[in-house]
Amino acid sequence: MKKIYLLLIISILFQINIAKSQQDSAPSQHVKLGIDILIQNDFKLLKGKKIALLTNNTGRTFDCSLTVEEFLKTRVCTLTEIFTPEHGFYTSIPAGKHVANQTLYNLPVYSLYGDNRRPKKEQLSKIDVVVVDIQDIGIRSYTYISTVYKIMDACAEYGKQVVILDRPNPLGGLVVDGNVVEKEELSFIGIAPIPYLHGLTIGEFATMVNEEGWLPKNSKGIARKCDLQIVKMENWRRWMSWEYIGLQWFPTSPQIPTVDAIRGAAVLGPLGELGIISIGIGTTLPFQYVGSPNFNISAISDLLKTNNLDGVKLIPAMYRPSYGMYSGKDCSGYLLRFPLNSKYTPYTAGIKFLLALRKAHPDLVNKSNLPADAKSMFEKALGSTKLFEGIISNTPDAQVLELARKGLDSYLQMRKKYLLYN
Repeated sequence: MKKIYLLLIISILFQINIAKSQQDSAPSQHVKLGIDILIQNDFKLLKGKKIALLTNNTGRTFDCSLTVEEFLKTRVCTLTEIFTPEHGFYTSIPAGKHVANQTLYNLPVYSLYGDNRRPKKEQLSKIDVVVVDIQDIGIRSYTYISTVYKIMDACAEYGKQVVILDRPNPLGGLVVDGNVVEKEELSFIGIAPIPYLHGLTIGEFATMVNEEGWLPKNSKGIARKCDLQIVKMENWRRWMSWEYIGLQWFPTSPQIPTVDAIRGAAVLGPLGELGIISIGIGTTLPFQYVGSPNFNISAISDLLKTNNLDGVKLIPAMYRPSYGMYSGKDCSGYLLRFPLNSKYTPYTAGIKFLLALRKAHPDLVNKSNLPADAKSMFEKALGSTKLFEGIISNTPDAQVLELARKGLDSYLQMRKKYLLYN
């Protein structure tokens, strides 16, 4: 009986210790977003200014109020127009689809993923400041940061200020992985020389772009510089992935309904551009399934035994997409699960998976069998011609993996200058 009591006491002490450890690691106060700080300070930063707001359904306070509605309530400044990025204001328009202008809240809403991706001079002529409040996902190819870049460029040219209401990187600020975009491969899905997972908030990204001279050059051949101000968050730390913050997740696009979809996109995003295998689009877990009707799961599993996927767990699974690739067909493959830590490297895991795929299914990863548009998008997503050629021309795995982190060490060193949070 004494042994039972002793075990019970040990168990209780153990649970208390765990609870205390969790309490110690949690923030003592909830994270205050840039918009929360602006409201807390009664919009004083923008007093008397006419505002254009880049936002969508993800631009919200900690208490889930829409940022646009908070701007409409204040009399300190005047909201005159809205800009929206890819996927539209309600984040419901599929990737790559044209987003039209519209009217909301009796205000003009100008699409920056429609007829133009950079604000026009006349769209900025009646405002003083463009305020940015939008939830990014921390992946280079996701075009929200590209739209911020284009806004900074236009405002630098036309003499308008940009104020960014900062928000967390949902992957945290420590997950940094992938090769830096080559100069020749810069595009709208690779707008700046950063790795695939950049580990920055939007405010940090914008500061880096501005200070590194990455905006286009003016008529004198000098890189433009934006009048930029960041409204920093409070109580956010770099180790915090989304689950530790206490914020409600609002889908940033149709295929990013959850934070795990972001983690899956960090692994499978480039592969998805090839269109050679299902990545779960058309299921309730987009970017979290990978497979096909004739997927050689045993061969892939054997190949991956000697090539650790850096913490990404692959669980054998069957699934059936309801639309998209292999719609209505049963697919064998894997369900992806992810660690809640900042030491995993999902982009590298995706490259390793692709290397296993090219051995198990050489017919799929074959240069001659790939459509021209798929090759082009895959190369842009990778941001490297050499990496693209290495993958599709059977370059040894070790060399491909080396190319998949080219420029990363230099980037990490440079990045230190622009980190706004510990």
